[in-house]
Amino acid sequence: MSTATLPAATHVAGATVEFRGLRRSFGATTALDGLDLAVQPGELLALLGPSGCGKTTALRILAGFESHDAGEVLVDGEPITSIPAHRRDAGMVFQSYSLFPHLTAADNVAFGLRMRGTGKAERRARAHELLELVGLPQHAARYPHQLSGGQQQRIALARALALKPRVLLLDEPLSALDAKVRLSLREEIRRLQQELGITTLFVTHDQEEALSMADRVAVLRAGRLEQCATPSELYARPATAFVAEFVGTMSRIPAERAGGGTVAVLGRRHAVDGALPADGPLDVLLRPENVRLAPAADGPALVTAASFLGAVTRLTVRLADGTEVKADLPTEAAAALPLGGRADISLPERPVLVDRRTAASDRA
Repeated sequence: MSTATLPAATHVAGATVEFRGLRRSFGATTALDGLDLAVQPGELLALLGPSGCGKTTALRILAGFESHDAGEVLVDGEPITSIPAHRRDAGMVFQSYSLFPHLTAADNVAFGLRMRGTGKAERRARAHELLELVGLPQHAARYPHQLSGGQQQRIALARALALKPRVLLLDEPLSALDAKVRLSLREEIRRLQQELGITTLFVTHDQEEALSMADRVAVLRAGRLEQCATPSELYARPATAFVAEFVGTMSRIPAERAGGGTVAVLGRRHAVDGALPADGPLDVLLRPENVRLAPAADGPALVTAASFLGAVTRLTVRLADGTEVKADLPTEAAAALPLGGRADISLPERPVLVDRRTAASDRA
């Protein structure tokens, strides 16, 4: 993709987007259950969550491709429910590219302009400008079947931008691409979005994509917003156990109430980060980088697996009660803990995230 300075005419003013109490059901299935969410001008907001959480439904309602049962959607403070999809000033890029197979790359980019009655010369100039923007000017005369998947998705992105929309909507646009192309294209999309200043909503179920691309990430579960925060805050201070386990890797270790708002885990008392459940057995939730291991012939943890990750090696250890815990150690330190070896295990002196103990199937 070109790294040249963008033409002034290409820049757009980012719009605000608001979902207020948005509800949508399909028969007995509730897709959105009172979604409240605001997107700031020029922000890239990722909608993240498991399949069926409502993220694509929210995007389609914003685009005008889907109706809603209650609530409202506003763009720059104005309700848009009564505005048809083709007049909502939103560009959408789909997972499946959705290019017209009988049109060249340039004609695909210019299609929306043609539908608006834009003159031929202006259409050609705009298509060339957008093809330059996505780094494919030399492919203007090619048809979709003559392009790779990554190239087709760039053409789809250029087409979405051709009408200078106030909002750009990306519905899992990278999931059909191989890993190397996906990594390259997500970096290019992010750079382009920042340079254009366009408000963007990005739907994905891939946490790595969300955390690496977004200004903020909204985690949805069963049609409800669990948390909306910056990637670093989402990872370091998850608001709920669901967010903690969905974003990044978490281990659960049984804990006991120790009084004074503390819990006992691995033989030590720790303050609780957030609310302590009123009753029932407890688990402490731990990131791998917050688990400490040290070789000990009679230690309580048995090393059962190791995954080399470069500078870090992720070890899996099993405690006496069968609990499995993951720990990230510098690879040099991990070498002292071979498979079948034993280790002492401890936690940093900091508050811990606690959740009511439940079966794994109930946390899905």
